[in-house]
Parts: sequence; structure tokens; C-alpha cells
Amino acid sequence: CFSPVGDAFRERLRKFPSLITCTTIDWFSAWPEDALKNVAEEFLQEIDVAEKMKPSLAQMCVNMHSSVRDLSARFLSEARRHFYVTPTSYLELISSYKDLLKRKQVEVSTVRKRYEIGLEKLIATEESVEGMQKELILLQPQLIAAGLETEASMVVIAAETVEADKVKAVVAKEEAIASAEASKVKAVKDECDGDLAEAMPLLEAAVTALDTLTKNDITEVKGMKSPPAPVKLVMEAVCICKGLKAARIKDPASGKMVEDYWETSKKLLNESDFLDQLRAYDKDNIPPAIIQKIRPYVANPDFDPEKIKKASTAAFGLCSWVRAMEAYDRVAKVVGPKKIALAGAESQLGEVMAKLALKQGELKVVVDKINALNDDLKTKQENKAKLEADVELCTVKLDRAQKLISGLGGEKVRWTASAKQLGLEYEALTGDVLLSSGCIAYLGAFTASYREQTTATWVELCGAQGIPCDPKYSLVKCLGDQVKIRQWNIQGLPKDTFSSENGTMVDYGRRWPLFIDPQGQANKWIRQMEGERGLLTIKLSDGDYMRTLENAVQFGKPVLLENIQESLDASLEPLLLKQTFKQGGAMCIRLGDSTVEYSDQFSFYITTKLRNPHYAPELCTKVSLLNFMITLDGLEDQLLGDVVRKERPDLEEAKDRLVVSISNDKKQLKDLEDKILKLLKESEGNILDDEVLINTLNNSKLTSGMISGRVKEAEETERNINITRETYRPAATRGSILYFVIADLALIGPMYQYSLTYFMKLFNLCIDNSEKSEDLTQRLTNLMTYTTLFIYVNVCRGLFEEHKLMFSFLLCTSIFRANETIEPREWNVFLRGTPLSFDPPAKTVDWLSDAVWKNVAYLEQDLNATLGGLTADMAASSALFRAWAEAESPFEAALPGDWDSKVSSFVKLSLVKVFKEEKVVASAQQYVGVELGKAFTEAPPWTLDDVFPDTKSRVPIIFILSTGADPTAMLQRFATKKGWTPGERLHICSLGQGQGPVAEALVAAGQKSGDWTCLLNCHLAKSWMLSLEKLVETMGQPSTPVHDDFRLWLSSMPAEIFPVLVLQNGIKLTNEPPKGVRANMKRTFNDITEEQWDSCSKPQPYKKLLFALATFHAVIQERRKFGPLGWNIRYEFNASDIECSMLTLKMFLEEQEQIPWAALVYVTGQINYGGRVTDGHDRRTLMTILTDPDGGPFNVGIMDENYRFSPSGKFYAPPEGDYNSYLEYFRSLPIVAEPEVFGLHANADITKDQQDTDLLLESILLTQGSASTGGGSSKEAVLAGVAKQIKEAIPPIFDLEIANFKYPVAYYESMNSVLCQELVRFNSLLVVIHASIGNFVLALKGLIVMTGDLDALGSAMYDGKIPKMWADKSYPSMKPLAAYVTELLKRIHMLQSWIDDGAPPMFWYTGFFFTHAFLTGVLQNYARKYKLPIDTVVFDFEALKASHDVTVKPEDGAYCNGMFLEGCQWNDEKMLLVESDPKVLYTDMPVFWFKPTTADKRDSFPHYMCPIYRTAERRGVLATTGHSSNFVINLTVPSDKPQNHWIKRGVAGLLSLSY
Repeated sequence: CFSPVGDAFRERLRKFPSLITCTTIDWFSAWPEDALKNVAEEFLQEIDVAEKMKPSLAQMCVNMHSSVRDLSARFLSEARRHFYVTPTSYLELISSYKDLLKRKQVEVSTVRKRYEIGLEKLIATEESVEGMQKELILLQPQLIAAGLETEASMVVIAAETVEADKVKAVVAKEEAIASAEASKVKAVKDECDGDLAEAMPLLEAAVTALDTLTKNDITEVKGMKSPPAPVKLVMEAVCICKGLKAARIKDPASGKMVEDYWETSKKLLNESDFLDQLRAYDKDNIPPAIIQKIRPYVANPDFDPEKIKKASTAAFGLCSWVRAMEAYDRVAKVVGPKKIALAGAESQLGEVMAKLALKQGELKVVVDKINALNDDLKTKQENKAKLEADVELCTVKLDRAQKLISGLGGEKVRWTASAKQLGLEYEALTGDVLLSSGCIAYLGAFTASYREQTTATWVELCGAQGIPCDPKYSLVKCLGDQVKIRQWNIQGLPKDTFSSENGTMVDYGRRWPLFIDPQGQANKWIRQMEGERGLLTIKLSDGDYMRTLENAVQFGKPVLLENIQESLDASLEPLLLKQTFKQGGAMCIRLGDSTVEYSDQFSFYITTKLRNPHYAPELCTKVSLLNFMITLDGLEDQLLGDVVRKERPDLEEAKDRLVVSISNDKKQLKDLEDKILKLLKESEGNILDDEVLINTLNNSKLTSGMISGRVKEAEETERNINITRETYRPAATRGSILYFVIADLALIGPMYQYSLTYFMKLFNLCIDNSEKSEDLTQRLTNLMTYTTLFIYVNVCRGLFEEHKLMFSFLLCTSIFRANETIEPREWNVFLRGTPLSFDPPAKTVDWLSDAVWKNVAYLEQDLNATLGGLTADMAASSALFRAWAEAESPFEAALPGDWDSKVSSFVKLSLVKVFKEEKVVASAQQYVGVELGKAFTEAPPWTLDDVFPDTKSRVPIIFILSTGADPTAMLQRFATKKGWTPGERLHICSLGQGQGPVAEALVAAGQKSGDWTCLLNCHLAKSWMLSLEKLVETMGQPSTPVHDDFRLWLSSMPAEIFPVLVLQNGIKLTNEPPKGVRANMKRTFNDITEEQWDSCSKPQPYKKLLFALATFHAVIQERRKFGPLGWNIRYEFNASDIECSMLTLKMFLEEQEQIPWAALVYVTGQINYGGRVTDGHDRRTLMTILTDPDGGPFNVGIMDENYRFSPSGKFYAPPEGDYNSYLEYFRSLPIVAEPEVFGLHANADITKDQQDTDLLLESILLTQGSASTGGGSSKEAVLAGVAKQIKEAIPPIFDLEIANFKYPVAYYESMNSVLCQELVRFNSLLVVIHASIGNFVLALKGLIVMTGDLDALGSAMYDGKIPKMWADKSYPSMKPLAAYVTELLKRIHMLQSWIDDGAPPMFWYTGFFFTHAFLTGVLQNYARKYKLPIDTVVFDFEALKASHDVTVKPEDGAYCNGMFLEGCQWNDEKMLLVESDPKVLYTDMPVFWFKPTTADKRDSFPHYMCPIYRTAERRGVLATTGHSSNFVINLTVPSDKPQNHWIKRGVAGLLSLSY
């Protein structure tokens, strides 16, 4: 998939033909309107608008898309800016509309509903007040009656209470006795329970232990044959408890009978209910004898349950049981008596309680009676309290209602109006949001005027389609949040509407914004706005920018991508398109090779510093392209702040505080209103019942009232401050005008880049340094005058000479256009002239050409208010107007009649342009001098001593080079003077292949040591420019350590590749000779110190000749502006030439007693300056200028005080004086030297002045944008037509066979060979023309591949130039294509006539392809005829009168015509060269008889050796003959003036003109 935009696609197809031959090309053209409408209708089905409106909306979308397509074409034509409208833009319009409409409908309806609910609550409150007042009146009697009933009940209750108190006293005594008895019983019971508490746990533990025993445990014990002693001990104790007797057995040890319980135990254990017997054991009646027997067992240490447990688990449980029985019995004997006593006490207590119950019964009767009375009293009291509460509530509600009504009542009118307005806005949302979506989708890249025109057109279209919208629609009004916009303004967004629109587009745009931001305004705003969120700044040149981006996307940080060029890295595409996807439940995005989580908080901003970037359609559709170039109003406001901040810091500080305060207060007001409406909306039931809500509303309204008062007071203060600030606005307006003139210089040349920051620094310097005054008007005048001149001087240092006048003229006209001294109509007609379609009236002034008459008539018609009646006056005073029009300086000359007083200076300049266009440059200079002052007509020369104080260690100094200029020597001298010796502290590196690392090392070392680094020829290191940009940017950061003495010097030819950032942040200096003889001489003297001036021991000749040398240097440099009339080749004479010559001059004068004229002339003319001259005729001119007796600077006559360098006498070497006297003399010289200073005819100025005028007007037009032409055929159609015309016009090639047959090689007729050779040469050209035209026609039709040569052919034909492939085979020609073809046909006709009719009697000399062959053939014929050696034969030339018969071939030689004279004319009567007529640049030469002869027989007569050139360019390559390839021959032309006169005139003959 390829984009067809630009040259890339075409070149790719040309380089890879298989793309055509091996693929099927499917060209996707623009969507037709039907398709656009169908898409819109489909997508708009879902929106919430009336069905009948949807077709109109779909059609409106189509209209908007089509209108922007046309707008883009006009934008390119007028502003030379590219913007592409694609189907993606259209889909973005529709998608944006759907989203925004839904969002705004919800937003507006929500706010409107809040207002309506708030109004409902207020109205309901007002209506309820009257009802509450009636209710309060009715409640008052009921409240009084309830009070009386309550008081009567209280009296009865009091009497009954006395009787009840007596009964209560008796009962209380009885209760005291009963209580004492109960206490005693409780004490006994507690004592019994305490004793039992000791034994019961043991008993319970024993029972628990028994419960753990199983039959197996018993069987285990029972089965023991020889039980362990602990088991036997336990069983003995159990048997004793059971009252069983031991068996008597014989002791095996002693033989005596002993008691043994084991047998008894086994029997006991064999009983099936053994454990049950133990559980049921009568523990309360254990015989004392058994207890007596048991106690020794219990006291036995071996009878410890833990020890027993080790022997047997069953024995452990039985042991616990025995111990528990013993313990229980011990406690029971103590507790028994106490239980008996307890039973008696309880019996006695029962009797007491019976008596007490009787008394309590009596008391209950009394208490019940009192309770009944109390209940009745309570009911009455509750009734009374309810009435009181109702009265209180009613009173409170009335109070709350009063608060609510008084607090919010004032809002009722406003809320009603707001709700009504919101209702209207809701209806208009259908159209307004559509227009807003269109603005966001399409208009971001356009400037303010284009946006305004387009939105106005859209509003009209909406009206025509019946779509409701605001007739005064604006994007900011529809979508803008004023609180947010004010906050943006505080954060750095300019305050003009254009910038607010941009901010709104960023806020609501669905795509990431790409800011066209040459002044850095968007960059500054984004940095401050997103600074609190941790903004990350990256560049595509950063090595780790992708890692930074990944982290920002993951953690939701904003990112600013700075300084992009015209393309973006492909790895950013997923981010630009927001290609997110879900992975593992989280939103993710693919960046490069990594997949990272995508945070909704992530924001992405892109900026470019390019003024006019050309972004391809594929990029335009991925971003929201926003033109953020600062506007006149926005900059004016910033500059006004700077002026007031310095002039009245108190005002500006107060203004700044107020802006922040008002912003915060208005935000708080909005928040409070939102809170009030929200509370009202969310309240349920009667709002007056909610005390908290009422108090909150009341407090909010009080706060709101306080803030409103504060805001009103602040706004009033702000208004007063603004009134005072406005008095300083003229200075800010002037500054804003100046900046936009400077900014537009970038449209003229790539090196004229000035940042807003740089300008602001200059402007603030002007405020500080301009003359102060107590009178405000005078102070503003001083400031504006100083600022204008200061800016002019500083900027001119970095401008080429050819653009300085244009700059001062733009400054002047921009100032007067701003204050409407120059009207837009006057400016437009001056720049663009007369439309081609204008049909002038019949001419009434005979001496005017038709073209001039047409221009005069149109000027009168277009500026009728000023120039009405001009043509009538011209007809009446024709001679006077002709004299004015032919004046040397028409702008300074007074217009006939009273026209000088009728017209402004600018309209007079327009008249000069119409009558004498070549004088526009001089007149513009005079106009600037009249309006702004002479200081603006000639930029003062600068020296490094002047510039150096302005330099800083972090700011590069850039020398902008012109051809032949080399500032190295100047820098080395200055560095030596400052102590930075070249090679030691000044390090110079000439950039080229492999020098980048060397340069970086030198800069790094210099930043540490304070040495200077000079990097020459930056334009040769294209690949290193990105590194240079990064280096300068890093150097400018405060965090980078840079030595204060360090300076970075750069030099470069004008080049698009030079980094804009470096240019904007650097000090730019041009190093070329100043424009004009006077300025050039001043520049030379500016470089001469007073010490040098007074350093020679022969001051009088030294100063004379030094001044003469400066004049010579200026003259030969300024002659270049006259083109070939001045020099055949444009030589780059520079400062080193005059420096060497000055040193030579001083040396010769010091060493020789007499002035060595011959040595001075030779060294200066032939070596110092002549060493550059490669053309012999130019060397002749150089030496003539230097030594000519009639004003030559190095002529011996220079020592005469009356000696003059020019006929007018204005230029001469002043008498010997001090240095300043010579500077004073320069001021008396004219700014623009007349041609006579150079020895040229006044006509020489015409071509030069016309070229200067064209350059001036073209340069100005570049800064203004071009008018749209519209219409016309396509390029392909034009080319097809041109190719067809040429193909039909050019005849087939010559038949060489016939020609060779008719004109065979003949010894005595060399012209046969000349003819046949000419035919061969022309055939070579015709073959190329026919083949190329044929192939081009086929390529246009797509039948063959359009090769690079064919493409170049088409481009040349379209531009009206000779195609290169033709020129390579052609004779030299400077004609445009049409004239070239015409001349070619004429040449072909001449040769064909020769073939058909024989050799002509007179040859059209121009018609030969190779003129030297013709000349050689003529000489050969003569030499062979008279048998002379060919090298002895030369030409003699005789000019023939117009009446001479040239129809008969001469005996020898040839008659030749077709030559033209430039620089003079031929007088047929005098048969001499004479001066040209005014305004006549070229004249026909007479027919010359080229007479072969020998050198000794040449006629001798006063003549001028006139060089003949093939074209008006005169220059060519140096041929083997020692002459230029453009040179033909030197013609001896009769003249009564010395050769030097015509040499300085630049007189030459031409075979072919340039038209």
C-alpha cells in the first residue's frame, strides 16, 4: 500500500518498474459524495435527534468534508501549507459528533434539570409560606387550652402523692427488716457454698475419671498376676471404702499370715457393675471408721494420682475417686451443721417476706392510682408539647423559608434565564456540536482567518439545511469551559481566541495533538499545565525515548515529544492509533517489542518547531494537527505585560495577582453554585424540613455572596488597571508587528529563523535601554522608535544584503498597515498589480505603452477614492506627466498639478511601480527614508567588536556564508586581539566526513577550559546536524557546566538541513560585502583602525591611495549587480583582497621614495584582484577600471585635489584629514550610486533594477501568501498540449544523403563541409527532441514507464524551460522554451533553404550551431583561393550601411547579420558606436562584412574591439583557445570614443537574446 502524495511514490515506481509490471494497481480515489452521505446516514442512526433531521445532518457532513477539501487546496495555493483531507478525517468527524453530542446533551440536560429543580424548590417554598402562617394562627388557642388542663391535673396528682408517701414510708421500714434477714441468710448460704466449692471439683474430677474407665481397663487390672505396688495400694483403698475385708494369706518372706486385699480386689473387679457401684457410692454417709482407714492412704506420697497413672490408667481413675471421697467427707462434716442453720434462717426469712408482700400490696394500690394520674398528665403534656413543637416547627420553617427565599430568591431570575437559555442551547446542540466536531476533525491545522471563514460558511449551510445552531457560533462558546480556559491562560496559553480554540480542541479531541509550534507557545503551556502530573519530555533523538514512553504509558504519566520533523517513528503507530487490547484483565498496548499495561491517565503531546511542515496524509489521520503559531493579538498581550511589568511593576504585579484571584474565585463560585443545585436536586420531601440542608445552602450562598462581591471588586480593580495598561498598548502593538515581520523572514531563506524567546529578550532590552521620560506619550514614542531601530539593526546583522531593504520596507509598511495609513486595497494592488482579466478603457495618453496604460487604468479604478481623475489629468497634462515618469528619481520628483498633496507616499510608490517599475527598489528605499528615517535605508556595518558583548557562553554565533565569503581570517584576528590565540585557545574544525567526533571533542574541551571552538562549513555535514542540534540544546541547559569564556562559532551556507533550534537560539551574522558603493566603502573603513590610518610615514599619498583602493574595491564588487554588463563571470572579491592590497600599498610607499605606479598597478590589478579573474575580457575590464585616465583610482592624476572618480564629481578622494573626516564624507555620498560611477550607461540600471524589483516583490509576496488563482487545466493536460504543439512544429531530421550529394566535400568551397557538419549537429538534436517527445506522450498515457529523464523533461516543459536532455545536445541558449522552439525552427528553415536554394548571399550568423566552424570555413576558402598559409589569414571587419546591397555574395568573405549590441547602439548615419537610447537595452548590429585578409593588410581606424558572445549570459567554460566557450570573436567596430569608455560600459555583441 503506497501513498501517492509527493514524489516518493513516483520515484519508487521509476526505480522499481516491477511494481507496475508485476502488480495490479488499484488506485483508491477520493470518496464520491454519495458514498460519504451513505456512510454518514448509517453512522448517524444511533444519535438522539429527530428522525427528520438525520438526512440533513448527513448532507451537512458531506458538505463540510467537501468544503475542507476545497479549503485545503486554497490553503496550499495561498499560504503554501499542506493539509490532507481523507476518509479517515470524515469518519473522525462522524465519530466525534456522536460522542460529543451524547456528552453535551447529558451535560446540558443535567445542568438544566438542576436549574429547574432549584426553581421548583424555590417556588414551592414561596407557596408554602402563606399556609404555614395560617396554620400558626390556628394552633395558638389550642396551645393555651392544653396548658390549663395540664396545670389542673398536676394539682390532683400532688395531693394523692402525699398519701402515697406515707404508705411508702411504712413499706420502706418493712423492706429494711426483710433486707437485713435476707442478708444473714445469704451469708450462711455463701459460707456453705464456699466450703462445698472446695470438695465439689474433686468429686466431679473423680466422677470424670471414672467415666474414662472402660471394661478393658478393669479387665487389664483384673488380669494382673503380680500387680504393681501402686495398683495394689489403690485397690486396697477401694476395698476399704467399700467396707470389704482383706484375705489372710501367708507371707512368703516371713511365713506369717498377713492381710492381702488383692484377692478381695479381684473379686470386686469381677463384679459387672463395679464402676456403677463407685458412681452410686453414698458419699454423704461414709462411716467414720472407713474414713479413718482411708486417710493414711491419702497421706501416703505414693498415693499420688500422677504416680499411680504411670503404673496403670485404671488405677489412676480409682485413685482419684478415693481421694475425692475422702475430701468430700471431710468437707461435708463441716458443712452439715451450717446447712441446718441455713434452713432455719430461710424459714424465718419467709415469714418476714410474707408480711412485706402484704404491705407492698397496699402500696401498689396507691401507686397505681398515682400512675394513672401521671399517665393522664403525660398525655396532656405530650399534647401540649406537640402543639408547642408544631408552633416551633412552623416558626422555624417560616424562618428557613425566609432564609431560602432571601438567599436564593435573587437567583430565581438568573436561574430562570439560565434554564431557558440551556433549553435553547440544547436545541442548538444538534448543529453546534456538528460544527465543533468539524472544527476538531478538520480545522486544527488552519490559521485563524481560514477557520473563521469556514465556520461562517458552515453556519450558513446549517441554516440552509434547517439544522438548528447558534448564528453566532464559536467553538469556545460551544465547548469551552471559561474557568478552565482562564486556568490555561495562567499556565501560559495565550489569551487570544485562536489559542483558546486550540486548547479546546486538545481538551475534546479524540486523537493525540501534534502542535505546529515554531515559537514554543504550546510547549511552554503543556509543560506548565502537565508539570504537576510529572510530565516527561522526550525527543526522537534520545536513545532511551521508547523506555521512557513505556513507563509513562504504564504509570499514567503525560509525555511531551518535542521537535519532531516531517515523519514519526513507525514504532509509535500503535500509540497514535490507540491500539489497546485486553490481556490478563488489563488494558495493554504494544510498543516496539514490548507489551505494556495502558493507563487511562496517560496523555501524549507532540510538538514541532517547523514553521511549515509537510505531513503526509497517513500521519495527518493519526494525530490532531494543531496550528499553534502565535497570533498578533496573543503576542501583543504578552508584550504589553512585559512593557507594563517594567514601566509600572506595581500595576502588573497587581494584575497578575488579580488574574489568579479572579480565576480561583470564579472557580469557587461555580463550584458553590453546582453544590447548591446538587443539594436542591438531591433533597427529598419538603426542603424546609431539612435544617442541615437549609443551613448548608444558606452558608454556601453567604460564601457565594462574599466571593461575588470580591470578584466584582477585583474585576473593577482589573478594569481600572487595564485602562492604565492600555495606555502602553501602542508599544506592545509595535513589538508584535516587528516580530511577525521577523518571523516571516523564514519564508525567504532557511537561515532566517528567529525564536520568540530571542525576540522577547531584544524587546525587553529595548524597554530597559530606551530613553526615559515623565511624559507618557513621549516615553512611548521613544520606546517605539528605539525598538524599531534596535530590532532592525540586530536582525540586519544576520540578513544578506539583497534582503535588507526588503526587511526595512516590510517593517515600514507593516507599521502603517497596522494603523491603517496603508489600506488593504492599496497594499494588494501594489503587490499583485493588475489582474489579467482587466479590460482597460481606450488609451488617451499616446506615449504610454499598452501594458503601462492598462496598469494605470486599473490603479485609478481600484483606488478611485484617491486617484479618481488621474487618467483625465494625464491626458490634459501629458508632457508634465511624461517628464515626471522619465525622471531619474520619480519618487522624489513632485507629481504634476496638486497630485502630490492628494496621494499618500505609499500610493505615490504604487504610481512609480506602474510608470517605472525598475525604479521601485530605489523608490522603496526613499519611501522608507521618508517614513521611518534614513537610518532604516542602510544597515550599519558590524564588527566582531560590536557583536561580541551580545554573545554568551551558551549561545552559538553563526556565520551565514555567501559564495566566496570566509570569516575565518576575521575571526582569527579578533581572537588574537582578545587573547584567544588560534591553535592554542581558538580551535578550528572544518566539518566533513568523519569530523563529527572531532568537533564534539573540541566543544566538550572548550566548555571545560573556556577555549573557543569554530566549526566551519556545517552545511557539508548533513548527517551530523542532528548531533549539533543536541549539542547546542544540551549546552543551553542550566544543568550543563559551561565555562563563562567559552564561545561556539559556526559557519554555514544557507541550507535546509541546518537545525532550526540552533538558528533560533543563536546569534546570526552574514559575512558579505554591503550593498551599495557607499556602504561598501564604509565597511572597508570600519575595518581600518585609526592607528592603521595614521601609521604611514607618507600620509598624504597613503590616505589618497588607500581611499582610492577602497573605491576600487567597492566599484568592482558592486559591478556584479549588473550581471554580464559588469562581469562575464561573477567573481567573489572579498576582504582578503583589499587587506593584501593595503599592506602592499603601505610597503611600497615606505620602501620607495616615489610612488611606484607600475608596481602598484601590477600587484593590485594583476595579482591581488586579477588572480581571481579567469576571463580575458574581464581582466581587460578590471585593469581599465583601475587605471583609466578618466576616473581610474590608480591613475597618477589621483594626487590632484580636483581629480574625480566619476563624471558627476560626487565620488573623489577627499583632502588629507583625520579618520573621522573621511567617515563624515561618506555621509554625503548617495545611498544608491548611479551607473556612471561604474562607467556604465544609465540603461544598465534598468535590467539590474528590474531584477532587484522582481526580487523585492517576490520576496515580499513570499511573506504575504499568494492569491488563489483557481481553475485551469491539470498539469498533465498542459504538458500533453505543449508536447503536441512541439511535436507538430518540429520537422523531421535532415536527409544527410541528399545534402552530401548536393554539397560534396570541395577543396575550394569549405561551406559545403560547414553545412553538412551543421546538419549532423542539428540532426543529433532533432533525434533527441523527437524521441523524447514521443516517449513522453506515451509515458503520460501510461503506456511506458515515466523515467527520470522523461519526468525532468515534463517538469522543464511545464516551467517553460529548455529540457536538460535537449540542452545537452543543443547550441547554447538562454531563451524560454517557446522562444527556443521558435528560434530552432528559424535555424532549421535557414539550413533547409541553404539545401534547397544554395548558400545564401548573407548568412544569419546566429543560426549556426557551431559558429567557429563557419568562421574557419570562410578563412579556409580565402586561404585556398589565394594559396596562403591558413595561420596567416585573419578577419578584417567592415560595417555596412543599411542601404548596402547584400543580395549579392561578396567576392571574398561573407556578409553576416543577426547580431545584437548591448551597452550601446549603432548609428547608421555616423557609422559609429553611440550611446544607447534611454530604456533601450539591446539594438541590432549592422550587417558586417567578414573580410579575410592577412594581418599586415588590416585596415586601421578608430575602433572598439567588441567581443561577440553566443548568449547574453556571456560566461562559459574556459576553452582550449584561452577564451570562454561562449565567446565567438572580437569585432572591430568603428568608434570615436576611446576603448576604455566602451570597456567600462560592458559593450558586447550577442548572437542570441534571452527572450
